[in-house]
Amino acid sequence: MKKTIILVVIIATSMVFISCGKSNNASSKINKENLESAKTRDVAIKNGAASITFEKKEYDFGTVTEGEIVETTFKLTNSGTTDLVITDAQVTCGCTVPVWPKDPIKPGATEEIQVRFNTNGKSNRQQKNITLITNTASGREILTLKGMVTPKA
Repeated sequence: MKKTIILVVIIATSMVFISCGKSNNASSKINKENLESAKTRDVAIKNGAASITFEKKEYDFGTVTEGEIVETTFKLTNSGTTDLVITDAQVTCGCTVPVWPKDPIKPGATEEIQVRFNTNGKSNRQQKNITLITNTASGREILTLKGMVTPKA
């Protein structure tokens, strides 16, 4: 039994050393022509992608008392050459509710994103991010609400 275990260990160890000894350089397997083609393709995609410009990307609501509702509007313009589409607006908690345009935004058109932040149960320094999932080159844009919430007495 001991001889069998020793034999299995020797075979397993030999296999590890043999397989590690082979030179599998991943960079040598890259086809340079495909890499250049991909770079050109990516530039063309970015040139045709929608682009977004905000009046502001951050809103500082100052100091409010816990329980107040903070509301703001972020104005955006499609500064690209194709329709801008916002497919989703993600937040970190249910206390922040964004309302965004569901229809495509034409080049040069301006729209608004309305955001409500319920400070109930939130106190001290607060920062809430709204992540917009878009068809821009980066694929997402981040808007921020921040401020101080004074706890109820």
